[in-house]
Amino acid sequence: MVFTLPNVLTLSRIVIIPLLVAAFYLPHPWAEWTAFGLFTLASVTDYFDGHLARRWQQMSAFGRFLDPIADKLLVAITLMMLVAFDRLGMPALVPALIILAREILVSGLREFLAGLSVSVPVSRLAKWKTGIQMVAIGVLLIGDAGPAALALPEIGRALLWLAALLTLVTGYDYLRHGLQHMAAEDTPASRPASKRPAGKSVGELG
Repeated sequence: MVFTLPNVLTLSRIVIIPLLVAAFYLPHPWAEWTAFGLFTLASVTDYFDGHLARRWQQMSAFGRFLDPIADKLLVAITLMMLVAFDRLGMPALVPALIILAREILVSGLREFLAGLSVSVPVSRLAKWKTGIQMVAIGVLLIGDAGPAALALPEIGRALLWLAALLTLVTGYDYLRHGLQHMAAEDTPASRPASKRPAGKSVGELG
């Protein structure tokens, strides 16, 4: 079940990343439009791998493991390249850092909850966040190579701030969900019998 079409699409997203990085070094305006095209292609595979996996009943442990990694690598590395090539500017660096911090937080929470066999469903708001985030990054990749009348860099930064705001809201929801399970895990009744103080029953633990 590793080399199903959904998994191949997920793998292709990782393969695109070094090509996307290389595109930044092309001459203007090839750099902007090539990077945008590759990022858009990778974003499209993000939709179709999950859609096809569910439709064709080809969901696998490998796909569940690789899909969020591919997403986070794509977003993090693209944002880093935008910063490295001075395409964001200092104020817009703040939402980029918020987005990256949230991805690290959610990854840690998912790993913790996976050990408890608890899944974290993706909310509708989180899907909106992802969509706006991808559009924002795509617009920023075009930047000054687009029509001057559209002011794409400003639009991209505004959308990135909106994505960062939704990132804070959804990140808080994930954190609250995780803390509830952490609190339940720390209660005496949830501890393995081998870790309970000797000579005391569960009801006697205070």
